Amino acid sequence: MTKANLKPLNQQAIVVTGATSGIGLAVARRAARAGACVFLIARGEGDLKTLCEELQGTGARVAWAVADVADYDALAEAAEKCRRLFGGFDTWVNNAGVSIFGPIRETTLEDQRRLFETNYWGVVNGSLVAAEHLRERPDGGAIINVGSILSDAPIPVQGVYSASKHAVKGFTNALRMELMREQAPITVSLVKPAAIDTPYNRHARNLTGQAMQNPQPVYATHVVADTILYCASHPIREITVGGGGRLIASFYAALPGVAEPLFARFAPSLMRDRRSAYEPYDDGLYDPTEDGLDEEVHYPMVRQFSALAEVRKHPGITAGVVAVLAGVGLATLLLNQRTGPTRLETLRGRMNPRGWVDTAALRDRIEDLAETVRHGLHEAGERAGEIGDEARHRSERILHDARHSSRKAMRKHGRKARLYARDAGDYARTHAREGGALLALATIAAAVGAAALDARRPDSKLRGLTRH
Repeated sequence: MTKANLKPLNQQAIVVTGATSGIGLAVARRAARAGACVFLIARGEGDLKTLCEELQGTGARVAWAVADVADYDALAEAAEKCRRLFGGFDTWVNNAGVSIFGPIRETTLEDQRRLFETNYWGVVNGSLVAAEHLRERPDGGAIINVGSILSDAPIPVQGVYSASKHAVKGFTNALRMELMREQAPITVSLVKPAAIDTPYNRHARNLTGQAMQNPQPVYATHVVADTILYCASHPIREITVGGGGRLIASFYAALPGVAEPLFARFAPSLMRDRRSAYEPYDDGLYDPTEDGLDEEVHYPMVRQFSALAEVRKHPGITAGVVAVLAGVGLATLLLNQRTGPTRLETLRGRMNPRGWVDTAALRDRIEDLAETVRHGLHEAGERAGEIGDEARHRSERILHDARHSSRKAMRKHGRKARLYARDAGDYARTHAREGGALLALATIAAAVGAAALDARRPDSKLRGLTRH
């Protein structure tokens, strides 16, 4: 692939569609301030003339053309005018867009087609016109399409707009791959803003009968404009402006089954502006709005910086800062010592299961307990033997005496002898079971006692566990 040679901004000619409002207006002003030649395209002639005079007053080279981006021939004519005045262009920014607030079922098919004519076909027309011109330039150039975070996470009330931005994302990615295949020296970037402080809500067709707003967090237009101009001089494939929008899109991608019911329930209420009364503004769906050059409408709280975009624009610097911070933290941990070992070594010792218990001491205690158990069993056996011998001797005496007595006495004493023998056996068995139970209790008591004695030692492992 022939690689595009993206020039610095002060050596470029930049075409901006939708240049008289919101993000397009911010791009035009900041590009002129950076020293670029700026070619403005919009539908409103009055605002174009006013903006051109404003920027020329600062010493910038600026020209304009009235064109509807839905009209391919009008865009091609505007591009030809830019060639005549500036010798061509290096970057083309497809920014023009319109919106509709309202349920899809309540939006007429005519309005839906009109929105797609601007949002989707305007991007297609501008990209094709730009690609035909840039492929002929030795250094190539950049095509920058302004999409939306709603191409990753659609929401109700703006369903038609979300659908158009999905289409823009698919077209942009496909066009990029085709240009790669053709080895054209053109970079294609997709910029996806989150909620931005622009007159977008006033210019949208509102079918809800309520004042609408962008849900927080809201970012300033210059944050998106700076990102677009960065893509003009750096080959960025896709970039999101606004961490809040990226978070919502990630949530939707990871758990759509959870996100969709939540969006359905809460998104309409979050977009409703309860601080303002509903006013039926003249929307820009079919006709241009001539309400002056409004770059921002000043939400109560507007973020002037997008950390997510800066990380994406400067990955090397970000990685370096993270590495330095990690190194500082590790060095602090290693060098900050108390009496004895370092905190890291102490932590490692605490996290090692082998260090939680003194295995050698525990093994010695278990052997002592086993020896005690063996000694107790031996004593219990000797005691049972003695009881058995005593019972046998008593029975023998009774039988001996019975031989010299009458037959009745013999029967009586013989029965008593058998009873003594049985009692003796029962006594031996009962004491053997009692001996086993007593032995188990003695074992448990010995273990508890050993633990208590160990806990009283200054270097006790058990005391360290209970403390931490």
